Amino acid sequence: MNRKVLSWLLLGVVALVLVPLSRADVLKIVINDTIQPITQEYIERAIDEAARRGDQAVLIEINTPGGLVESTRHIIEKITTSQVPVIIYVAPSGARAGSAGIFILEAADVAAMAPGTNAGAAHPVMLIGPNAVKTDDEMKQKVENDAAALMRSVVSRRGRNVQLAESAVRESKSFTDQEALSQHLIDYIAPDETDLFRQMEGKPIKRFTGQEVTLNLVGQPVVPFGMTLKEHILGYLMDPNIAFILLAIGALALYAEFNHPGAVVPGTVGVVFIILAAFALNLLPVRFAALGLILGAFALFAAEAKFATHGVLTTGGIVLLTLGGLLLVDSPIPEMRVHLVTALAVSIPLGLITAFLMTIALKARRNKHVSGEEGLIGEVGVAQTSLSPRGKIFVHGELWDAVSSCDITAGQSVVVRRVDGLVLEVDPVAATQPASTPAVSR
Repeated sequence: MNRKVLSWLLLGVVALVLVPLSRADVLKIVINDTIQPITQEYIERAIDEAARRGDQAVLIEINTPGGLVESTRHIIEKITTSQVPVIIYVAPSGARAGSAGIFILEAADVAAMAPGTNAGAAHPVMLIGPNAVKTDDEMKQKVENDAAALMRSVVSRRGRNVQLAESAVRESKSFTDQEALSQHLIDYIAPDETDLFRQMEGKPIKRFTGQEVTLNLVGQPVVPFGMTLKEHILGYLMDPNIAFILLAIGALALYAEFNHPGAVVPGTVGVVFIILAAFALNLLPVRFAALGLILGAFALFAAEAKFATHGVLTTGGIVLLTLGGLLLVDSPIPEMRVHLVTALAVSIPLGLITAFLMTIALKARRNKHVSGEEGLIGEVGVAQTSLSPRGKIFVHGELWDAVSSCDITAGQSVVVRRVDGLVLEVDPVAATQPASTPAVSR
């Protein structure tokens, strides 16, 4: 009897150990952003985590206007070499997998869309920047052929409609969920992930290696996998509008520090903001010519204060700063470029503030000293004793030793002409001529 009880206990312990190990979750992430290096890092980290945990699948819910081609290629490579099947689900209703998004959708082991979504418009002209339309025909053809080849290589291995997928590249075609399903660009249309898992139940899927596997995900726990704090912060900074604002504020703060040495706070703020902007721009396709335009804008702001062109140079600086902002990021989609509203909202106030501060600084430097010994020259005082030629005068709220070139009686007004150590050289006010103030002699 004891042996039977012991056997049952051992079986129970083994069952308790094996049940958690045999359970395979579905790791889920949500991409509601452009495709850029931080998105790439997030997806790659999720796929690695799913492989480490031994999950059945990775579910990527995506809604993107597109993004950078280099990041897209890395994501495709990660999906196609993943040990864990990857499900790309365009959701919720109204979402899209535009431009780079359709490449990622077609690379998935399972491609699905929610009702009311669309995918496509992946013409290669959009993948090389906003001015690509002006490039020569040969270069456009090379880029188009390269993108089309990438699409064919991905779609053909998944057994989907190669010709139709290629038309999204060459003809910028976009497809609704029904069009994509009926023409075999995707595998399922599902209103939610539960229905998607139900439709997939027991059906084999073809991995990129050609191997077929069957997923049974109905009733399996779906585990959300969020971004790290670092990814949240960098994802926010990756917005070109934020990066441009940080760069402009940092430059203005450094300018304030240079004009008020020792203030410390403006200099610290300027360095921090510029480093943050530089870090973000380092991950984006930046035009260095645009940085030159921004530097030129600040040069014009400084020149305005010096030459006083009545706003001509300031206007030129605002124009250069606006153009520099608009051209700063060479992105394939408008969502990853600096918006015109942002460029103007930064350039106009910054130009006016910078020119105003520069004008004040230059005027202050041109003004005569109003403190110390230099501040006494030209001041009018009253003789406290007779000066013949030495005596005492009261000036600037203080009593000074003074010497005069002529006799001065007590109570007579005098003007300071020179400062010689602790002795003032003065003249009677009536004898003062409108001559230039003599230099200070120490």
